[in-house]
Amino acid sequence: MSDTILKGRGAQKNVHNRFSENQHEVLNEYLNFCEAEGEEADKNKTKYIEIFPKTFVNKVNSPDVGMGFSANPYQGCEHGCVYCYARNSHEYWGYGAGLDFERKILFKRNAPQLLEEKITSKNWEGETIVFSGNTDCYQPLERKMEITRKCLEVMSKWKHPTGIITKNSLILRDLDILKEMAKLNIISVNLSITSLSEDTRRLLEPRTASIKQRLKTVEILSANGIPVRVMMAPIIPSLNSHEILPLVKKVAELGAKDVSYTIVRLNGQIAEIFTDWAHKTIPDKAERILNQIAECHGGNLNDSNWGRRIRGEGTISEQIKNTMAIAKKRYLINRVAAPLDTSHFLQLKNPQTTLF
Repeated sequence: MSDTILKGRGAQKNVHNRFSENQHEVLNEYLNFCEAEGEEADKNKTKYIEIFPKTFVNKVNSPDVGMGFSANPYQGCEHGCVYCYARNSHEYWGYGAGLDFERKILFKRNAPQLLEEKITSKNWEGETIVFSGNTDCYQPLERKMEITRKCLEVMSKWKHPTGIITKNSLILRDLDILKEMAKLNIISVNLSITSLSEDTRRLLEPRTASIKQRLKTVEILSANGIPVRVMMAPIIPSLNSHEILPLVKKVAELGAKDVSYTIVRLNGQIAEIFTDWAHKTIPDKAERILNQIAECHGGNLNDSNWGRRIRGEGTISEQIKNTMAIAKKRYLINRVAAPLDTSHFLQLKNPQTTLF
């Protein structure tokens, strides 16, 4: 491992925003000056910025992501997962997909109000809304801001079908709300666990909850009747691909209803970020991993074709698919999570419909 690792971060560099005319470059003269003066060239601090959106719920047009609507209380994510597909979205806010994504966090304090306006609007029919389709709704700032909790309070008040995607055990803080929602079958949780190795977790996802805490979260949620699906997303050849069977076995023992997976794809700026990270953090494995990722996507690090981009193609992808199928048949047979119930919301919103 390189001695120049930026601790506590996934990305090890900032990359140029493709939509910006200007480019920021740190010159050696500046670095030498900082060293001579005993100053830090990069303080590696996180900055939190409030934004004021006019809408909050987004329609998802991609047919292969398993959700119709998403809501993101935060843009950017301090978890710092180096492979995160959402990094590219930070460019639309004027920032970079590298270190900016995990050090400049935008938050939407007015999200709960916008959410309630949306679900009580005349034409809304109660489609499941997923928190969050882009960045993690339980990232570190949520502990202070509680925007996600306030949104859940709105969803629970209106008995609205809700999905959650996270890799943070902070979700257990809201167990009181989730338990009430589970009684009506209006909540499902997707918990991301990419590895059982804490060393791998620290490299890939530096500011996320520990593996021990995430496994505990699966167990506690399941014990309280809250359906949990574990997402092994992404699977990275030669890094965590060998863990499929033990990981599925472990989460099944803890009560998970299902396990899903994706093959890593390094779309947009992520290819540069991930390649730089790999050569700095795991130099002995970097080329092998990058070559095998490319083998899963027709010789490229990225594939944008719907359906195929999620599962990949070729021998390695087929091996992963078959291994996951064996694991689910062996450890998750006959486990089914019921579809979320929209009837409670519709009856609450339009009580007169119960008269007919």
